[in-house]
Amino acid sequence: MNWPLILTSMLPEHLLLVGMLAILGLEIRSGRPRDGFVPAVLFVAAAAAAALWLYATDFAGQPFPDHLSVRPASTLPKFVLLGLALPVLLISRDDFAETPYYTLVLASLYGACLIVSSDSFPTLFLGIEIMSLPVYALVVLGMLRAQSAEAALKYLVLGGAATALLLLGISFLYGWSGSMQVASFAWALGASDPLALAGVALVTAALFLKAAVVPFHAWAPDAYEGASAPVTAYMATIIKAGVLLAALRVFDASPIPPQVVGLLALLPLASMAWGNLAAIRQTSFRRMIAYSSIAHAGYLFYAFLGAGPGRWEAIVFYLIAYGLMNALAFAALPRGADDERHDRLDSLKGLYRRRPFAAIMIAVAMLSLAGLPPLPGFVAKFLVFQNVLAAGHTGYAIAGLVASYLGLYFYLRVVQYLFMSEPEPAAARGAPRRLAFAASLLCLVPSVLLMVFPGWLIDRL
Repeated sequence: MNWPLILTSMLPEHLLLVGMLAILGLEIRSGRPRDGFVPAVLFVAAAAAAALWLYATDFAGQPFPDHLSVRPASTLPKFVLLGLALPVLLISRDDFAETPYYTLVLASLYGACLIVSSDSFPTLFLGIEIMSLPVYALVVLGMLRAQSAEAALKYLVLGGAATALLLLGISFLYGWSGSMQVASFAWALGASDPLALAGVALVTAALFLKAAVVPFHAWAPDAYEGASAPVTAYMATIIKAGVLLAALRVFDASPIPPQVVGLLALLPLASMAWGNLAAIRQTSFRRMIAYSSIAHAGYLFYAFLGAGPGRWEAIVFYLIAYGLMNALAFAALPRGADDERHDRLDSLKGLYRRRPFAAIMIAVAMLSLAGLPPLPGFVAKFLVFQNVLAAGHTGYAIAGLVASYLGLYFYLRVVQYLFMSEPEPAAARGAPRRLAFAASLLCLVPSVLLMVFPGWLIDRL
């Protein structure tokens, strides 16, 4: 076994593992609860720097042949995942000081990093489960509301259903191809054998359930609302990105045959429409973001209708823009001891008069998520629909554009609350939070760079 290759190839994962051991070891050694925030931030930042270094040096290797490989196309997504985790950790500081929270976050990030390097279904499955299992505990860890436990249970049960579907689909693909390689999914896409098509449908359904695509979305609103704000931000950014990167590994660059186009077009289209329509009537900010994430999952899976190279560019760019904007919204969001009261959209009324910077940051996030130019969200949606049009699916592209316009109302309603509404007399105020400003800048600066120089990133994808 080539240990130097293993250590170098999996340097980001090793740093996350060392971070987990360090956080737990410090608490065990001291014999009392310790704050795991600083070690967590340091090790996640070091892992992100390691992923960026591997990408900049064009490092490629196979530490575990046929199961896990490292190349620039996998190290860049790792950097994106770890980079998005940093603002989430910063906004977590005022909500969580306990060691378990930061250990669980690092464990989940470890699984997300495994996903993008997976070459076999066993490794991909391990990555997805290691990423997902800690989040079930994170949802209930804060216990800010009575429904947190119920939300975590729904998430656990439906997450278990997604796991069962994934394993059943993998077993069908193995029975058909005799191979556990992720590439067997791409082979099955063009097959006419019922066993192969059943495997494709089950694996795709599992990914839809993990990503909360209609009609597999029922867990998302309750889980997002029941979790604390940092955990909701983590689910909306890292978990969503991890599932879509898993889908990228599975579908690879293979063209989508006609018999699968309907599955990858109609359900994401329904997700766009229903997510945007249901978000209109929400009174909870986190529940609104949940339905927004359902709609954005539709946009992201729509990109699979396009060609392979354009698909990669569109999805990775979209994940970066979407993740930065969600993290920015939660970083700027006023919070306080009364979680349910601060989560009401009415609490944002007149925020510009009380906290101008927070209001401007939330407005930027909402307008970008709506896809308005010249913000990064517009470029992201443009790349997706350009890819769909280039593949010849003009009807689906037009239908998707119409569905995307349905989301303008609820995003602009938030902006109206921020700038054009009178604050309610009993509106929750919420004090400026420590590190929230730094987290906002950490999201805002790359967002501005993406807005001004989108071609710089696209050329490197």
